[in-house]
Amino acid sequence: MNLTLGQKLFRTKSSERHHDDGHSGAEPGLHRSLGLFPLTMIGVGATIGTGIFFTMVEAVPKAGPAVVLSFLIAAITAGLTALCYAELAGRVPAAGSSYSFAYATIGEFAAFVVAACLLLEYGLAASATAIGWSDYLNNFLANAIGWEIPAQLRSPMFVSDHNNVHFNPGHFNLPPVLLVIMCCILLVRGTKESATTNAVMVLIKLAILIFFSVIAFTGFDANNFQPFFNTDNSKGFAGMAGVTAAAGTVFFSFIGLDTIATAGEEVRDPRRNVPIGILAALVIVTVFYMMVALAAMGAQPAHMFEGQQAGLSVILQNVTGQAWPALVLSAGAVVSVFSVTLVTIYGQTRILYAISRDGLIPKTFQKVNARTQAPVSNTLIVCVVVGAVAGTVDATFLWDMVSMGTLTAFMVVSIAVPVIRAKQGANAPAGFRVPFGPYLIPGLSVFACLYIMKDLSPTTFRVFTIWMAVAIATYFLYSVRHSRLNKAH
Repeated sequence: MNLTLGQKLFRTKSSERHHDDGHSGAEPGLHRSLGLFPLTMIGVGATIGTGIFFTMVEAVPKAGPAVVLSFLIAAITAGLTALCYAELAGRVPAAGSSYSFAYATIGEFAAFVVAACLLLEYGLAASATAIGWSDYLNNFLANAIGWEIPAQLRSPMFVSDHNNVHFNPGHFNLPPVLLVIMCCILLVRGTKESATTNAVMVLIKLAILIFFSVIAFTGFDANNFQPFFNTDNSKGFAGMAGVTAAAGTVFFSFIGLDTIATAGEEVRDPRRNVPIGILAALVIVTVFYMMVALAAMGAQPAHMFEGQQAGLSVILQNVTGQAWPALVLSAGAVVSVFSVTLVTIYGQTRILYAISRDGLIPKTFQKVNARTQAPVSNTLIVCVVVGAVAGTVDATFLWDMVSMGTLTAFMVVSIAVPVIRAKQGANAPAGFRVPFGPYLIPGLSVFACLYIMKDLSPTTFRVFTIWMAVAIATYFLYSVRHSRLNKAH
């Protein structure tokens, strides 16, 4: 049967094929080795870290003490989407996350566009978090042994200010490259081993944040919350405008919800465990974000956050008058960001695996090692790209693009809920359902994402447009002809 171009663009891959799809017996596929706890820790590991360790210095100058509302708004927006993710993850328990959801509902072309957003989101997030790890590692070494990494080995070649890009020959940010290499070694050893390592690091991270909150609350001063909203309107951030702008700054950190869904094909009993894992991770993350934000704002006036490096460590040092709490927190941050980078690279490889298995990109990305049951070639390629970006580019290039990819993926997931309900009808598998019908919460989720997206910079929209143009060209030149669905007709 010959399909028209329009039919090819909107052809879908049924949820049953997603669930049963894989390789023939001659080729190994991904192994269902993850239970509920390590799966939840993947989500927490990919979420807690960047949002609380790095962005307070950017968010507080915009919102003031009301930054606690910014975290709450971001969490509510992510929560609306999490409900949509939970339903779709039960209906389409496959690797690939929102890419697989789009393929099962909206069509192949839309799925490929979403895949491009996810690749941008995960790749740049991994690079940016690795860069942040470099800063905390240097802070830890300075506090622990009084030695700092030489400036030329911890600064990138390309640095951006508000107007220009500067080239610094001879500079290279070595620590994030070393981090990516360590993550690569863990990931090629296998998913179960990587997930276990991540779970341990996440538990350490949560303990460190509890440690911070307990000490910071001993220096709590309610006067630090007065005035509650930012009163400086020189940059347009007075009142609720600053709160919503700060919410956009911290929103990218909720990438962890999507990461859980990327693991759908390696989870035992995915129709039960993936939805529970997504909702459990959201609750844990929200509680910790609010706890740390309240403790930090109570311990330090809002004006001190701007430009502050390793801010949480400085707060502890100021509250206690001693260096050892800051040293402990810096060590925790090093572990925290390690786990974020590990899980983000993991998510990137599983998305590429799903796209390759569907024939939309070359087969290299779907080859799984028979012994480790990990996509080794895929992982090596991703780590080379992530390491190259992390070693040469300033992080200011990256965060807005991560937010753009995250918000786009979240909107597609929300739109997919009413579509897949209509497609499956009475044949839908038992599992979690978004409450109040298929339109209210998904609609609110799309609206909330668009509201946050509108404040991203014009440069972000321009770069995103170029990336989308490359993705669309790739689809029409390669993917539409090599799709596995061509063989199904």
